[in-house]
Amino acid sequence: MSKTASDLSFFEEMSDVTPLKPVNTRYTNSPSKPSLAQTLKKQAIEKQIALDDNGLSIEYVQPVDPLDFIAYKKDGVQEGVYKNLRLGKYQIDARLVIKHLNFEDARLTIYQNIQECYARGVRTLLIDHGMGKQSKPFPGFMKSYVNQWLKEIEPVIAYHTALKHHGGLGAVYVLLKKHPTQKLTNRERHQKR
Repeated sequence: MSKTASDLSFFEEMSDVTPLKPVNTRYTNSPSKPSLAQTLKKQAIEKQIALDDNGLSIEYVQPVDPLDFIAYKKDGVQEGVYKNLRLGKYQIDARLVIKHLNFEDARLTIYQNIQECYARGVRTLLIDHGMGKQSKPFPGFMKSYVNQWLKEIEPVIAYHTALKHHGGLGAVYVLLKKHPTQKLTNRERHQKR
């Protein structure tokens, strides 16, 4: 292999360069335990991803007065079913208290808990959101967002302000649709007759 003029000029330029001494560093591939800061950062990132992914609005909300009833039912929900919900006749299978949570935590908690309840086959739950008479930036702040969020969560088919003994104007009954496994179980039960 012959050296060209450009190769020779390169070697001439590099003649005074000395190679680096080898560093005696050991690298191990064993996983180290994450520090507390790393763990907290990871949790914060996961929480933010969950908040961003759940689809519940954070924009403008129609304010609801703390003393107003909130109610909603999707098309297809029978009047008798909705009346029983409104009158608190269904067994409350789960209870969720969010009145002391900050906005982001309440948003995440409502979404995650309703999805978990739906997956477990829970049909009726009670959400205690508080009345928020003194809440900021306006009275009924959390109640207003709960009213909006429940309409945006797919498994929710109806909700209504709770009776006084269940929290009254500071709580809401929520009715979830049947999970597909519940529908299958009911179908099989009725076919055996």
